[in-house]
Parts: sequence; C-alpha cells; structure tokens
Amino acid sequence: MLLPGIVDFTQKLIKLDSVNPPGNEAPVAKLTGDLLTAYDFAVDYIPYGDNRLHLVAEKGCHSNSPAVIFTGHFDTVPLGVKAWTVDPLGGEVTDGKIFGRGSSDMKGGIAAMALAAIQAFESGNPACGVRLVFTAGEETGCQGAKHLVNEYKKFGKVFGIVVGEPTSNIPAVGHKGGLYLKVTTTGKTAHSSMPHLGENAIYKAARAILKTEKFDFRDDKDQLLGFSTLNVGRMQGGINLNSVPDYAEFTIDARTTTNINHTELLSTLKNELGAEADIEVLVDLPAVSSPENSPFVQAVYKACGISAGTEGFPKSLPYLTDGAVLQPAFGGIPTVILGPGQPELAHQTDEYCLVENLERAVEIYKNIILRMNDDSFGAGIL
Repeated sequence: MLLPGIVDFTQKLIKLDSVNPPGNEAPVAKLTGDLLTAYDFAVDYIPYGDNRLHLVAEKGCHSNSPAVIFTGHFDTVPLGVKAWTVDPLGGEVTDGKIFGRGSSDMKGGIAAMALAAIQAFESGNPACGVRLVFTAGEETGCQGAKHLVNEYKKFGKVFGIVVGEPTSNIPAVGHKGGLYLKVTTTGKTAHSSMPHLGENAIYKAARAILKTEKFDFRDDKDQLLGFSTLNVGRMQGGINLNSVPDYAEFTIDARTTTNINHTELLSTLKNELGAEADIEVLVDLPAVSSPENSPFVQAVYKACGISAGTEGFPKSLPYLTDGAVLQPAFGGIPTVILGPGQPELAHQTDEYCLVENLERAVEIYKNIILRMNDDSFGAGIL
C-alpha cells in the first residue's frame, strides 16, 4: 500500500462520520488499521458496542522492552445547530486549512500519529517499540478508554504517553480532572393556586444551587493546574406553569487539581447540599500531571524544539483527555498532551486544522520515537 500524505489521510478520516452519539467509529478504526497492517504493525480491534471499535496497534514491542504510547480518539462531537459554510464531512482544503468535523479534534492527530509511526520505522531503526492506542467513546466522558483498559491486557511496559488532543503542537504536561454530577430534588405536585398542598422541588434545587455558588474547595494552589473550580451548567424542572413541581435537576461540573480527592469532594458536597439533594456521579476523572524534568517530558520538549527553562513552560490545559484514564492505568507514567489541532476550534462550527501543523506534527511524533534511542533515557522507565 502506498503511504498516503498527511492531508490525504486526514481527509479520508474526516469523511467517515463518527459523531458521538452514536459514534460508529468502526469504519474509522478499520481504515486506520488497514494502513497500519500494510506496514507490518500488529493490529487488534476491541469491540465497544454496535459498529464501534477501539484499535491497538504496535510495532517493535517486546515483553521486556518499554514502548511509547501515542493515543487519540476516533469519535467527534455533533455538528451543532449553526450551519456550516463548508461540508463538515468533506475535508476541504482552503488557504492552508483543512476543514471538517474532527480536523482539529482529533482526526488530524490520529492521522499524524499513524503516519509518524510508520515513517519512523521506514526511515530509521527505533530502539523502542511504538504502541498506538486509539479509542472509541471519548467525547462523552472518556468511557471508551475506561472500557479499553479494563478489557485489553496486552499493553506491556511503557516509557510515557503522548495524547494527540489539539494543542497547536505545543506540549502540555497536565490538565485538570473532572467530576461531573447530576443533582436531583423531588417534591409533591399540587395545583399552583394551592401551593401549600404541594412540595416545590425547584425551590429545593434553588437552595442547593445557591450553596454551590459559595462552595469553597479549601485547597492550596496547584503549581501546574492552579485552583479547582465548580460550575452549575444546566437546570430544569417542573411540567407546566400552573403546577407545583415535584421534580427538578441540575448539573455540577467540578474541575479539580491534584490537591483534590474526588471521594472526599463528593462527600463534602453531599453534606453541604443536604438531604434535599440526591447526587449522581456522571464522570469521575482525575487530574493529569507530569514532572517537567522527567526524561520522557524532556525528550518530547526536544522533539518540539523547546529547550530547558523556556519561558511559558510547563503548560497545562483546561479540558479533559483520555490521559486521565491512561496515566493512572499505567501507574502514573509521564503523560504529555501534544497535537496539531487548534484548541480554540475544537467543537466549533467550521472546524479546521492548519495543514502546516499537521505536517509539523508528523515530524514531531517521528522525532519522539527516534529520540528513544538515547541510552540516557532509560533512567526514566516506569
């Protein structure tokens, strides 16, 4: 099989609709897997529901030899209400930009990782193995990655993880965790002209929401991630204007640093919101944080052309990634978020990725793989 260019392969991935829900990531996984198989990668497909697949592909991996993991996700978010000015599944290239849903988040990253891995073995002789871990079901809370680490038992030893989420090729060594909650309150319905005969669930929700507005994490500032935050993002309740509502609900999005234990946070919230509020956990993902001086992070920095002590580093990100699942699954190994996409365009109408960023990402990823030849790097193996 002739190795496609980065634009061509990204276009092919964009043209396959993998909007989640429902996902339908299997065709994207198969297209990627067929390419990797043609270049002698061992490819495993792990089922994840109807027409949904994870992919794990590797080359040069041995039982006693650590590998570097490159990871990304096949699914994309919905197209949104606002009309696109280009075909969202077309992969149109204009003015040095490739447009389409997933171009930045993150089919461009998937394409760059796959091509870089192939090129590294075609042009050199990497001393370490390469393992590509591409998941279904990331966009709704990283459930796919959780499923994969529970089901797949052949990962082996690992140097570190590169997560290809959009960062404009600027490496970040951490991001906040997320605790997503649904809070419900119940009451007793009655005619609104006789509210004393009912029990108003919306009032209960309102009282709980006002408590969240003043919530204090009581945590110290994380040197990398800053302070934890909490936001109520959605609230609904009642069935009509002239009834006392017997049900209401709202959501809490807590973004947490490494200073926060989610079990303790949940217990504190339950105590503060009181018995009127019932709390359901929707997503529970820890913060990602890696020491900047680790050999793996330094190897990634060098591949990106970043020298020690460069102003503005280390960097962290505000959004969640599969790194929140994979880092703890591998015992806390160094994890870097690094991808060609434009972070400000993720989930946006007329999403695009700069072609030059895609091309640069291939070179960066390839250099990361080839830098594993450095004998001194072995000190950082976990």
